[in-house]
Amino acid sequence: MDSHGASGYWYGPDDSLDPPAAILQALRDYRISEVATRRSTRDSMGVGETDLLALRYLLRAKATGERVGPKDISRTLGITTASTTSLIDRLVASGHVRREPHPTDRRSLVIVPTAATDSEVRATLGQMHRRMMEVAESMSAEDARVVITFLRRMGEAIGEGRAKREPGRAHPACRTN
Repeated sequence: MDSHGASGYWYGPDDSLDPPAAILQALRDYRISEVATRRSTRDSMGVGETDLLALRYLLRAKATGERVGPKDISRTLGITTASTTSLIDRLVASGHVRREPHPTDRRSLVIVPTAATDSEVRATLGQMHRRMMEVAESMSAEDARVVITFLRRMGEAIGEGRAKREPGRAHPACRTN
């Protein structure tokens, strides 16, 4: 079934005549593709959504030289320490990360993604990221500014609704650190 559907979900199939509805439909279509890609990545790596978010965070941290401990993962993902322990146990058992002693605080551990995980993520997502970058690079500076402004404003609009429903709680995917 196409993403517009015969039911007119949110906006009818004639939304191309209404630019705001067409924009929102294009966002939904993008989101459907993005969700399908994430699902495929999770399936190929044998991990869940939270595990994939943790790996993404750990790989970014490794690239910048940041040391990440369990508390950092808990805070970034907005999960409990018990959930973090389970998540790390799963990722260690699957060979995606390892626990290492902190180099300057022997009471602490750091969680480090394995080289195999880095390679696996690059192999799985590398081509897609290159194609996405080509699209972004093909835009004029002015078009890029318009898109960036639009997406930030949409994020704020969605965030306002979430904040009203869940005061003081940000969605884990929205956290930057």
